[in-house]
Amino acid sequence: MRGLRMIMWTILLVLAILHRASSHGIQPLSRIAIHKATLALDNLAYVKASPTVLGLNGQNTEWVTVEYSSPNPSMDDWIGVFSPANFSASTCPAENPRVYPPLLCSAPIKFQYANYTSPDYKVNGKGSLKLQLINQRSDFSFALFSNGFLNVSSQKSLPTRVLPKLVAVSNTVSFANPNAPVYPRLAQGKQWDEMTVTWTSGYGIDEAEPFVQWGPKGGHQQHSPAVTLTFERSSVEMVDSLLLSINLNNLVVLVLGYAGAPARTIGWRDPGYIHTSFLKELWPNRVYTYKLGHRLFNSTYVWSQEYQFRASPFPGQNSLQRVVIFGDMGKDEADGSNEYNNFQRGSLNTTKQLIKDLKNIDIVFHIGDICYANGYISQWDQFTAQIEPIASAVPYMLASGNHERDWPGTGSFYENNDSGGECGVLAETMFFVPAENRAKYWYSTDYGMFRFCIADSEHDWREGTEQYKFIEHCLASVDRQKQPWLVFLAHRVLGYSSDLSYAVEGSFGEPMAKENLQKLWQKYKVDIAIYGHAHNYERTCPIYENQCTDNEKRYYKGTLKGTIHVVAGGAGASLSPFTTLKTKWSLFRDYDYGFIKLTAFDHSNLLFEYKKSSDGKVYDSFRISRDYRDILACTVDSCPPTTLAS
Repeated sequence: MRGLRMIMWTILLVLAILHRASSHGIQPLSRIAIHKATLALDNLAYVKASPTVLGLNGQNTEWVTVEYSSPNPSMDDWIGVFSPANFSASTCPAENPRVYPPLLCSAPIKFQYANYTSPDYKVNGKGSLKLQLINQRSDFSFALFSNGFLNVSSQKSLPTRVLPKLVAVSNTVSFANPNAPVYPRLAQGKQWDEMTVTWTSGYGIDEAEPFVQWGPKGGHQQHSPAVTLTFERSSVEMVDSLLLSINLNNLVVLVLGYAGAPARTIGWRDPGYIHTSFLKELWPNRVYTYKLGHRLFNSTYVWSQEYQFRASPFPGQNSLQRVVIFGDMGKDEADGSNEYNNFQRGSLNTTKQLIKDLKNIDIVFHIGDICYANGYISQWDQFTAQIEPIASAVPYMLASGNHERDWPGTGSFYENNDSGGECGVLAETMFFVPAENRAKYWYSTDYGMFRFCIADSEHDWREGTEQYKFIEHCLASVDRQKQPWLVFLAHRVLGYSSDLSYAVEGSFGEPMAKENLQKLWQKYKVDIAIYGHAHNYERTCPIYENQCTDNEKRYYKGTLKGTIHVVAGGAGASLSPFTTLKTKWSLFRDYDYGFIKLTAFDHSNLLFEYKKSSDGKVYDSFRISRDYRDILACTVDSCPPTTLAS
């Protein structure tokens, strides 16, 4: 009987590992063996794309019609979108002079089967696709491949006939100004009255000076300069430090490197230039307008469209404050491309719901596993384009996840390949967070009556570490009379989860996490801790040391006596299952896509809501009502021990 039980647990462990692998998905672009493709150009085949010039009216997103024909059509034929348009061997780096570069060394930015919208393609060899392109600082071409796209890099002995064959290449398509400033991302600065604006362009500091023109809506406008960052494939490998800093007229260029493939190989794409401007001394809750600008050295200007945002409330301000929190959203394609393994099917729905309700959202926290580029750098542009309507209007704050940071031998706490060689560089560069060190992605930020302590679960958080000391300082330094709502955020589940992968380990959360951190949560009376990583939704009772401290489920009055732990990792990436085991602390589970919304009405009343991405409706909620004296009340391990003598 005991042996049978061990066998069953072994089977469950294997299933959990498989579920974890499938729920985190395989980057669709990694399925393409582009570096092993062979040349099979056919004069009778063709690919035509139109229109050839995009963005004539300033658009940064356009639809292109691709028509193609093959004399030998098959079900495995596919269309790849390449940018830059020239993706031949001439663009491949010669890392070893004794080895000839491959025919192709650049992965497509997206792909689709040739018969996707042309069911008769296999019969008549003719088809067409509608594909969406975004402005990504270079031109585009479309290529027809036969033989499928199976990545056989681990099976080097397979015959050539199973490798992709390049049959035809289209004309070139480009945006009117491929260098235009695009996709602004707002973020809280290091001070509550500071907002940062980060954007991407094709203009280096030797071509133009980047800045933001901004001011109160309808009022005086001013210019604030921007710092500029970029990184290169050829630079020295880096992980936890910035390699080169050049100061030029208040501009900074940081040249960064990668640790591994595919980020340094077929996934590489020039990231352009990432600019960040700091808008300071903002008046709380005031509406400001802004435009991204570049002054060329011939004294002409290039402008973006005009955007607007509302400045943050001051710490402790008693006003309506609404916060959205989720993890693991990723990106998806409106044209249906790149989607063959249920990778991130909920992403667009979540994005659409946030845009729909944007007037009722003040700040967003995306707590790790941002776009799942996994070393395919073009996908970061795709992601910033997808969230532009949100991130250009409200602060879009990040936490670091395993798919941004983890890589062996690079200082990450978990020694795996989940970042695809990015090692955190993309997340640290593409988005601003008010951390003291970009490579150590932990920070605190205040928003009115909220204090948020954001941990970096991919660096060591155990007691005695630098990050542990940061977490304690963040929790201890808040004035709960002014900011009563204390929220802890991290990517991995450092608290409680019934996800199958955690359950079979017996830890119901990251191993060692609760043992190291729960005394801090209890001592400083953290209200809610929210995580991603597990692709589902779950809410616990107020809990301490595996015991519920309150049996209420919907309306909490007075002292919580514990912390409510929430998993909100179902924003887009393929879902992960729960264990069938029942625990007393798990109050609500949902195997679906969704996100969290916190609403602080005042210093005494907070509303928590879980909304599904499919319809935006509330499926779980609770309220907290209390006074400041309730926060001061002592509970188990929350106050220093005393004796009659003391």
